[in-house]
Amino acid sequence: MLQRLTIQNYALIDNLEINFDKGLNIMTGETGAGKSIILGALSLILGQRAESRYFFNQQKKCVIEGAFKIAGFHLSVFFEDNDLDYEGETVLRREISADGKSRAFVNDTPVNLATLKQLGEKLIDIHSQHATREINDPDFQLLVVDGVCRHEELLAGYQTKYRAYKKALKQLDDLIAQNDKAKADLDYYQFQFDELEKAGIAADEQEGLEKELATLNNAEEIKRNLLGAHYLMHEGETSAIIQLREAGQQISTIEKYNPEIEELHERLKSALIELKDIAAEMETIEQRTFTNEARAEEVNTRLSMLYNLQKKHRVNNNQELLDIQNDLSDKIQQAVFGDEAVDKLQKQIAIDKAELETIAQQLSANRTKAIPVIQEKVLANLAEMGMPNSVLEIEDAVLTELSATGMDAIQFMFSANKGHALADMSKVASGGELSRLMLSIKSIIAEYTALPTIIFDEIDTGVSGEVANKVGQVMERLSQNLQVITITHLPQIAGKGKSHYFVYKDDSESVTKTRIKKLSDTERVTEIAKMLSGDNPGESALQNARELLAG
Repeated sequence: MLQRLTIQNYALIDNLEINFDKGLNIMTGETGAGKSIILGALSLILGQRAESRYFFNQQKKCVIEGAFKIAGFHLSVFFEDNDLDYEGETVLRREISADGKSRAFVNDTPVNLATLKQLGEKLIDIHSQHATREINDPDFQLLVVDGVCRHEELLAGYQTKYRAYKKALKQLDDLIAQNDKAKADLDYYQFQFDELEKAGIAADEQEGLEKELATLNNAEEIKRNLLGAHYLMHEGETSAIIQLREAGQQISTIEKYNPEIEELHERLKSALIELKDIAAEMETIEQRTFTNEARAEEVNTRLSMLYNLQKKHRVNNNQELLDIQNDLSDKIQQAVFGDEAVDKLQKQIAIDKAELETIAQQLSANRTKAIPVIQEKVLANLAEMGMPNSVLEIEDAVLTELSATGMDAIQFMFSANKGHALADMSKVASGGELSRLMLSIKSIIAEYTALPTIIFDEIDTGVSGEVANKVGQVMERLSQNLQVITITHLPQIAGKGKSHYFVYKDDSESVTKTRIKKLSDTERVTEIAKMLSGDNPGESALQNARELLAG
């Protein structure tokens, strides 16, 4: 329910706040007073595009804000999916700057225009005399039938299973394509796999082989330098170890005089031990280093094979070769055992399809029962509103394939006049007739399910007298189940409202402004009397207005 609408700096409006009530809200005013401007502002928080040239003051931004009571509309999932804070009173706000930049908010959280539009469509339904697109939309017509069926949980369960079913069909197509390709390429994959398997590749062998080859290729130089270093450290008359040993003897005789010298002697002894170990390891390495041309050739051949395989497969190391080998193995397995996976998935899909068909049959049965109810109630309403010769037939064609809503294709066929053939509603009904038809349909849906606030923008055009009174009665009944806001020029409809808002132009200042006021009971009598007889109503018009308000 729309509780409050605030408009700042839009068209003829500088600052306007409207607090709407439950039930039937009437909005009246002279042509050009600004009723359509208010609807235009409201459409901005429903995601419509805006232009700054419609601003009241080109130097300020335009701000439109609507506060909605949303309990009962089952919107918590929408808020969760869009990472929004769910609140019982939700505020939609749109800000448009003078340069045309726009920002949208839901409960002070920034959202894009698409999200604002999606939420707005769940909260407000604006219907004008010429808005025929929705009533001719097959999805809307199915929605009408499903609303009367009251099988929301059954339909939601079906749609969940249907999405999984379609996903499985896509998976099956992909699996079959992969399987066919794997079979076609099996010989090629097997050849590549055998080549890699025969190579016996280890992930970390390349680095070790490269180091071993470097040692084998430089064995003579390694031995020569190690021998030279060992001689300088251990064997020569002035070797490092002998020099250090003599240095230790020199300071050992004086360490007793100074603790610091004693510490230095200990460090020198440690260094001497370390040098002896180094010299011994040098000797060991030198002794096990030798020239081996056969081993060098063997290592070089192995590395060449690895390099060639890496180049062939366009990779940089052995691990990537192993990854390719594993991938080839998977492809070979798919080619060999892929038919089993396809068969398994096909059997599961067949089971899922059978379950969906069972649920679809339940949905169809419910729709079949609901269709006569809808036809009867719609025609009764239309007869009440001055269209007694209307005929409505709801056709339910059974589809050959499952769809997202079952196996039904719903189509409303209509004739407003006696003796005329049934046809698509847009082809056989005038704007006023379509408006009354939509009003009738919406009033029926509202009996069975929660609907958003409905705004009727002068859909009573073309009716008058008792028919207008009946249209007002239908609106009044509709408003018992949801909030209705209607813009009207008919006193018969204005008299049915729970609340009455008067839109007018204020010329008291230098700039004309659109204003709105909620009328008191006395003011309503005067306004409806003016609608009946003009600006200076007589006592008979006033009495007639009182009678209309008394209902």
